[in-house]
Amino acid sequence: MNMSSGLLTGKIDMVSGLLRVSLMSLMAVMLLSGGLPARQAAAESVERNYNLRSSPSRSTDQSGDTSDEQGATTSGFVPDWLGSLSTRRQPARTRNQGQQSDGALSTRTQIYQSHRSVVPMLSAQGGRALESAIKHYENIARRGGWGRIATSRSLKPGGKGRAVLALRRRLAIEGYLPKGAIGREEYDGGLAQAVAGFQENHGLPATGQVDKATANALSVSAKSRLDTMRANLIRMPEYTKQLGHKYVLVNIPAAKLEAVEGNRVVSSHAVIVGKPERPSPIVSSEISEINFNPYWHSPKSIVIKDIVPKVRRSRHILKRMRIKIFDGYRGPEVNPRSINWRAPAEDIADKYHFRQEPGGENAMASVKINFRNKFSVYMHDTPTKTLFEESQRYFSSGCVRVEDVHQLTSWVLGNQDGWNLRQIKSVARSEDRIDVELKGKVSVHWVYLTAWAGPDGMVRFRDDIYGLDGTGFITGQPIGSPEGRAG
Repeated sequence: MNMSSGLLTGKIDMVSGLLRVSLMSLMAVMLLSGGLPARQAAAESVERNYNLRSSPSRSTDQSGDTSDEQGATTSGFVPDWLGSLSTRRQPARTRNQGQQSDGALSTRTQIYQSHRSVVPMLSAQGGRALESAIKHYENIARRGGWGRIATSRSLKPGGKGRAVLALRRRLAIEGYLPKGAIGREEYDGGLAQAVAGFQENHGLPATGQVDKATANALSVSAKSRLDTMRANLIRMPEYTKQLGHKYVLVNIPAAKLEAVEGNRVVSSHAVIVGKPERPSPIVSSEISEINFNPYWHSPKSIVIKDIVPKVRRSRHILKRMRIKIFDGYRGPEVNPRSINWRAPAEDIADKYHFRQEPGGENAMASVKINFRNKFSVYMHDTPTKTLFEESQRYFSSGCVRVEDVHQLTSWVLGNQDGWNLRQIKSVARSEDRIDVELKGKVSVHWVYLTAWAGPDGMVRFRDDIYGLDGTGFITGQPIGSPEGRAG
């Protein structure tokens, strides 16, 4: 076989392998939760796929405070437009960026049909599944774990050599490949499928080839993985307590939201959560109200640190961002020209109330989802939707911004008083201020899971973005830190 035909075969194998990833995932959720039998069954399915690789696959079926509508204190939310007067803030480069595939998003919003049984990240069986996985990893650690994986030109479909053999051994130890596949030197479709499965379970773009971020994840030791799982096991009893029949689950390290009903995921959404220096709290409550086209009331801290300095440079920002100023929270509107902007920013923030009108560049865009909590946080839409394209979405000041929030809002309301997706989108376009009190019970849980076991027995890992693993942290407000730990 010449080099050209080898590369072509490799590419065909990769496509074939990646097409099987979704089939393998679907099979996994049908298996019993946790345990080695499920893990072995998944590995055996990969081995069976090796018999098909000669032909293409057939298609198969916030720290600061803000004020809400009534003047109560609400969470610190810093609008994206405050980062620049002239241009919108560009997405920050994250740890997963650097190579072409590293900056891509691993998951986007998905809506699951009723015939699909997708198991949530957190369920009543989560603790038992993680305990079973811990025993498996303890056995791996006792046998010496695995070595580091370095990036190599051969670690892509069509590649061959010792680096491929090392990659096969590494994946087989954790259960992503059957032992019978270890001795093959070529990077074929079966290996691409196994790599894509590993990437998906670590929140990485499922490309099927080993980039820098994937090599780093592969190189985290078995002992470190065990430490992570044990840190999460102590959180499970609290997190799985009173989940409810219908609930919204936000896993902060995963930057992911799931709408769950009857222990089945109805939809999953990419979300933007608190940055390490302004972390999102861990909280459980019930959704109380939906605000359509809400006002945004600026907290004093943002007036002092962000708005006043920018107005001093350009008064046009107030008009461009549709911000009105009032003499106190319930006082009359004030002409910005009448304000002495050279006065101390603290004095200006104490005397005046700054409110952003609905529509346009409103910081919360079209929807705000309220639930009672002592941290005064909430979920909402955002005008800066490009940030959902990032793989590590830690940009907010504590609140949670939701991709495709209209879909989530429609599910939350459950057609209450005729509020369906079409009506919600129509109201959002109108910019009319409407508040809807929720009649049904929908729980909301913001959790901090950096490891959880799936129904296939495999463990999903995420970075410890707030550096909480090993501290005993379970619920409450994390203390902001300059940087979280990766792992």
